[in-house]
Amino acid sequence: MSNVAVQVTKRVLLPLALLFAVMVGLGLLVTRVLTRTWPFTVEDAVNRELAADRTAGWNNVSLVFSTLASTQLIVVVTVLVALVLRLVLHRWREPLFLCAAVTAQALVFLFTTMAIDRRRPAVEHMDVSPPTSSFPSGHTSAAVALYVGIAVLLALRAKRTPAKIAWWTLLVLVPVGVALTRMYRGMHHPSDVVASFLNGGTCVAIMARAVLDRTLTWGRAKLPLTRSGDDVPAPAAAGG
Repeated sequence: MSNVAVQVTKRVLLPLALLFAVMVGLGLLVTRVLTRTWPFTVEDAVNRELAADRTAGWNNVSLVFSTLASTQLIVVVTVLVALVLRLVLHRWREPLFLCAAVTAQALVFLFTTMAIDRRRPAVEHMDVSPPTSSFPSGHTSAAVALYVGIAVLLALRAKRTPAKIAWWTLLVLVPVGVALTRMYRGMHHPSDVVASFLNGGTCVAIMARAVLDRTLTWGRAKLPLTRSGDDVPAPAAAGG
């Protein structure tokens, strides 16, 4: 097996397989083992309380955050940001990291919903339910991977600590808002969105370790994802 295949298996495939196993395990605990254990016994009450407090103003705010994590917008924003990163930085490392993190969370989410069958909260649903299980929240998971992934890249580029804190605060608030929104709109239980933070955040960490680590060697040279402007030399035989 080539060194590249070994690195991909060790740094990407195995960690994602482990994450998938953990997500399925958590799903089984929530839906079959701990259904009569606190805090899962009060989840329905949380959803009912949120539904009872709905107002026209908050409905509009929740729609904005929910839209920020819709599948269509996640794909569009990911592609646009990746293109901007490529044009500005003149290398593939950062765009690949972001695209890989978003794609990985989507795959783990999809396979988890196929393994775990959980009904959505027993309140009025403000959105049309996609044909997937309530566990975990796809909107929240995607928002974590995308917006936290962008925060990682911007924080790495920022030279001052206040700037790093500002980027983290601003962008991490988006998935938090999405999580609250999905519960408010009756689409997910609290444990669904908590599990989604684990999924999205872990995928960001896995891809950061696999793609952004400049000390990692793939084959005979360092990560061959560079072009002019990167401080890591690519193999001499690499074309364009």
